[in-house]
Formats: sequence, structure tokens, C-alpha cells
Amino acid sequence: MYSFMNDYSETAHPRVLQALSGTDLNQFSGYGTDTLCREAAELIRAQCAAPEASVHFAVGGTQANLLVIHALLRSYEAVIAADTAHVNVHETGAIEATGHKVCAVPSPDGKLTPDLVEPVVNAHASEHMVHPRLVYVSDSTEVGTVYTKAELTALRRCCDQHGLYLFLDGARLGSALTAPDNDLTLPDIAALTDVFYLGGTKNGSLFGEAIVLLNEDAKPHFRWYIKQRGAMLAKGWLLGLQFRELLRDGLYFDLAHHANEMAQNLSAGMAIKGYSFAFKPQSNQLFPILPNQVIQDLQNKGYSFDVEQITDEAHTRVRLVTSWATPEAAVQAFLEDLPAAR
Repeated sequence: MYSFMNDYSETAHPRVLQALSGTDLNQFSGYGTDTLCREAAELIRAQCAAPEASVHFAVGGTQANLLVIHALLRSYEAVIAADTAHVNVHETGAIEATGHKVCAVPSPDGKLTPDLVEPVVNAHASEHMVHPRLVYVSDSTEVGTVYTKAELTALRRCCDQHGLYLFLDGARLGSALTAPDNDLTLPDIAALTDVFYLGGTKNGSLFGEAIVLLNEDAKPHFRWYIKQRGAMLAKGWLLGLQFRELLRDGLYFDLAHHANEMAQNLSAGMAIKGYSFAFKPQSNQLFPILPNQVIQDLQNKGYSFDVEQITDEAHTRVRLVTSWATPEAAVQAFLEDLPAAR
């Protein structure tokens, strides 16, 4: 019937595909030195109100995370992240493979706070331990929650106090910035972080993340790290063109808004039917708790979604993800096929 498995099942928005097909037989310089990447970078700097930012493009989120963390940290320095963070759970030890420990902190809502960060800093006080140097957050988080401006500002103050970099994984930043509870803007993100990236893979592009370096420490020789880690795409213009198309007139945020709207419709309908959620629905990822028999029945009807964690012998937490392309009819059909909670 329909897949709610992720927000990158579809190829790309038709405008992105049309823009790509419009470059047939054109020639571009390689490795991201082309005019399309430069134009996309200028758009990003302008929309972030960060004229001095250095912008680089990577194919995917794990690549972006690995590049940034490895470029910023010395060999004995470590990352502080929520226990649900992508770098801790879903990257096959990519960060540790570069020699940097991830200090994972239990977080009830997937977000970090100064109260969670400071004990990690205080517990690593000698040369016999790794030295925490970077705080990693994602917005939206791996459990769909979003940061407020006050929360991110508090983290910024904490990082300044303890000499920590603040790095924001923006794989789903479009969804976060268009979420109903959000009060952050792109310029806010640029002002409060040392590095962040703007995700395209999960918001209408074929692939691609735009890494925005704000802190001067991150800028020198970053392209060397890109090349060394196998992340320098020869046809880099494919990335620049997609971001230019998504950002030139607000399409990027329109697509993210649609994904959120479909998630709101889905969560509201499920709540009316009596279902609860493991985490507050805020963005395009939902984590309802369903009876195991209901899960089986929905799968038998052709719906796909992540079956995540057993909550008791009769119920399991699942993840439903809406995308820029999710049709209203798919949401309505799912709600019609979902029985009322008992």
C-alpha cells in the first residue's frame, strides 16, 4: 500500500530531476570547483546571514559527520552525543574508526542539555582519559524532537564555557525548521553552532548534504580531509545543482513543511483512535506504540515501517516517517486501516 519506512524512498523532486536533465552534455569543472557549487554556496551563505561561512558538499550524512568530526578533533579528543544519536547508533563505528570515542549520554527526548554535557566533561579530567571536545546534536533528533532557540543557546553557552565545539547534524534540518514548535531560523543555527549541515537526501534531492563551516578552526584544509576520506565527488556539480534548485525560491522549506503536515495529520488521527507515542510528535518522524497484532495486520495490508522496540509482551514501538512526497491519500488510507486502540 505505502511505505512509511523513511523520507528518502522517492528519487527526487521533479524540479530537481528536471534541472539535472537540463545539463545534458554540458561540461563542468570537477570536484566541486564548478559554478553550480559556487552558486549554491552563495545561496546558503546568504540564507544563513553568514558571509564568511565555508560551504562544502558531501553525498550523505554519515560522510558529513565523519568529515567534520575528524577534521576538528585531535587524536585523543572525543564526541559527546545523546545515546540515540546517529553517530552512536547508526554509523557502524565510523567515528570510532577515525580514532575518536563517542561518549554517549542517556537522554529521554534525544536532546542534549548543559546538565547532560557537563558531567561528561567533569568525568574526563586527566590525560588517562579521552578529552571531550565536541558536542554533537541533531535537529530534528533521531526520535523526531526539535530544539528550541533557548535550548540551543544554552548549549552554546555551555560549549563556550568548557571549550567545546558545537556541531549540528542537519540531515532533517528542513523538517526541524518548519516544525510547528520551532522558533529557530537558519541564521540562528549559523550564529549558535561551529559547524552544521543542511540535509538534502531526506528532503527532495537525489543525495547530498551541504556542510557549513563557521568556526575558523574548521576551515583550513577541509578539502584535504574530504579527499583523504574518499568523499570528494568528481562530478561535484551534481550536488551543487540540486541545492541551488532546492534553495533558490524556498522549495526546500516547502517540501519539509509538507512532510511535517502529513506527519501532523497522521499523529492527530492516531491520537483520536487512542494511540500514544513514545516521543512527542514534532517533526516528520513518529514513534507510536502499537499492539503486535495491529502491526502484523498493517504489514499484511502492504504498509512498511520500522518495527523498533518491544515495550511489553503485547506492544511494540514503531517508527513512521513521512516525506516531501507523501500523499494525503496514503495518510488517510493508513488511518482507515488502523483499528481503534483497545
